[in-house]
Amino acid sequence: DRQVVTELGVRVDANKQEIRVDGEPIQLPGLVYFIVNKPQGVVCTHRDPAGRARVIDLLPATRERLFTVGRLDRMSEGLLLVTNDGPLANLLAHPRYGVPKTYLVQVAGKPEPESLQQLRQGVRLAEGVARCSSIRWLRHHKNSTLLEIVLTEGKNREIRRVLAKVGHKVMWLKRIALGPL
Repeated sequence: DRQVVTELGVRVDANKQEIRVDGEPIQLPGLVYFIVNKPQGVVCTHRDPAGRARVIDLLPATRERLFTVGRLDRMSEGLLLVTNDGPLANLLAHPRYGVPKTYLVQVAGKPEPESLQQLRQGVRLAEGVARCSSIRWLRHHKNSTLLEIVLTEGKNREIRRVLAKVGHKVMWLKRIALGPL
């Protein structure tokens, strides 16, 4: 707004104030949003020394710096939001906002109702207690069961780890919803 700033750390609102550098107005990057169905074998990282396929490689080239909202491990698949909208990313990913993340999970065996109740009440992991907001038993196959699990946090490999704690290996995992998406 035509005021020279000489000290570091001055806060401005680029949406409400005119900001110039060396007399030239800066251009705000446009907000970019991609909803991606991440396949198995693709990683969510920006740099991968191992050279594996990355989610970012699935998207058209853009000048904006994009990042994934929420992560899925390499063997999981499903919905990811990729954006440069930091406030939205924080709202969707930070546990304090309790945004539900819904997954379809196929597990080995047939979980007993007691095991599912234990997951609702909480299972102790190294970084604290992890609990599922809801679990629905969808159907049983010969040697596996399909569950719908909703989380509102998102610790590293949480679903795989909590199910292992109650004796069920995850055979397949797909995120089908991230909040309203």
